[in-house]
Amino acid sequence: MRLHMKRYARLTAAHSKKIENLVHSMALYATWYNFARTNSAVRMSPAMAARLTGTLWDIGDIVKPIEEWDVTDKGREQ
Repeated sequence: MRLHMKRYARLTAAHSKKIENLVHSMALYATWYNFARTNSAVRMSPAMAARLTGTLWDIGDIVKPIEEWDVTDKGREQ
């Protein structure tokens, strides 16, 4: 994880200033790692190997549910 996210590397200014930002960063990383990153040993993502999905996701597939949730959440506030 430290190799992919500078928030966890030592002696860097890329740390999270709020715990909420750290949690969001971890969620995005875990989603990318499991659904969008190809594992070289099995030549598919861990989610594909576990048969949770049949396709390799891209960043648009990860961001789309977040944007949809944000739009519906803002609609409820008004």
